Amino acid sequence: MFDEFRRFLVEQDRSSLTLKGYLSDLHFFADWFEWKNDEEFSPEATTPTDLREYKQYLSMEKKHLANTISRHFASLNVYFNWAVSEKLIETNPAKGIKRIKQTTIIPRWSDKKEQFSLRRAMEKDLQIARLRYLKRWAGRQRDFSMVTLMLNTGLRLAELVNLELGDIQLSERKGSVLVRHGKGDKQRRIPLNADARKALQNWLEIRPKTPGNNFLFIALESEANGSLSHRTVQRIVRRYGQDAGLPDLSPHILRHTFAKNLVNSNVSLEKVAALLGHSSLETTRIYITPSAEDLAQAVSKIEL
Repeated sequence: MFDEFRRFLVEQDRSSLTLKGYLSDLHFFADWFEWKNDEEFSPEATTPTDLREYKQYLSMEKKHLANTISRHFASLNVYFNWAVSEKLIETNPAKGIKRIKQTTIIPRWSDKKEQFSLRRAMEKDLQIARLRYLKRWAGRQRDFSMVTLMLNTGLRLAELVNLELGDIQLSERKGSVLVRHGKGDKQRRIPLNADARKALQNWLEIRPKTPGNNFLFIALESEANGSLSHRTVQRIVRRYGQDAGLPDLSPHILRHTFAKNLVNSNVSLEKVAALLGHSSLETTRIYITPSAEDLAQAVSKIEL
């Protein structure tokens, strides 16, 4: 149904994650449209009334938050604008549909106590592997170095798995990592602190020499020739989180934690934005918005 639109997105050089998100939202809408109207979905059959009903459905039936509903409608807007450009329809039926007011969603990050638990769990895991499971030790060193790098650079998951050996510069007292293809295809260079440099050096000393595979983090227990998959990295982070009593830990939480640590250290928003690869300071500003925990701590200080 959406093959031509998919080709358009590819020609626009949209990221694979963006493409997947748009198509997923469109299929969800098409399924709802056919269920609601008992007719096959097509752009010319879609009316503004359908879009208003769909907004109500997402809000009242699916209980989606405003931000999620806005994401769905952003996908639909792109699709219907494309349909207009292809002369499949005359006007975009989603144009003019009032949006539900968005609330600021505070990202989840790990506080100092949780970071301590995570680091301890990672160090303990590595020590046990070296003492008892030598065959697994190289893989555990890779995992330790990888998560340490994420926690000290704020790399996105896609940026991490695409790192190559040539993107890393290391010396005794300084180092940096080059993100060649960040979000929006922007490049940036992130300095490496002492923890990140040491973790990377320890991994590079034992990383197998694999001809033709220049990715920084590679699979060790399979014949796969390439970078680690997104799912593998997520599984590694989740395992560490479970060991540390943080069952919801994810690569994105590590990124948010890096950003929050910078803000708490009084680093300016401009510098935080540059390190994270943000295009707008408004995106970075969420890290100075009080979290639910911050507000709870403030209230707890009231003395009557």
